[in-house]
Order: sequence, then structure tokens, then C-alpha cells
Amino acid sequence: MLFFISVLLPEIWDALRVAAESELTHAQAIINSAGVIVQNDDLTICYDERGAKYELPKYVLSEPINMIHEN
Repeated sequence: MLFFISVLLPEIWDALRVAAESELTHAQAIINSAGVIVQNDDLTICYDERGAKYELPKYVLSEPINMIHEN
């Protein structure tokens, strides 16, 4: 039996990270230029042009609300 292994590209992970940290207009440009296909509006499920799936947990896409700030 032949198995194919999908390799997740670091360039796509980098583009998703930068897009998640950017304003909406910049994020859209980054996603488009990287060739990322967004399945969910919140970036939790994306695909690259080869069809490899990238899943981002919601906690990496939002600011923490339960952190203690030290002075």
C-alpha cells in the first residue's frame, strides 16, 4: 500500500502567524500572497495550494484574558 505524507510548509505557518497578528486588510493581503485558502473566517482551518491542511487553535488567535500583569 502506498501512503502520501503531506508536508506542512514553514512559509505557510509564517504567513498565518503574521496574518493573525496583523490588521484585517494586511492579513488578507498576506493570506492571498501566500496562496492560503481559508475555510473558516477565524483562520482556524486553512489549506495551502497543494491541499495541505493547517489547523490553528483558537487560543493562538486571541489575546489572553487571564494573565497577571507584573509591574
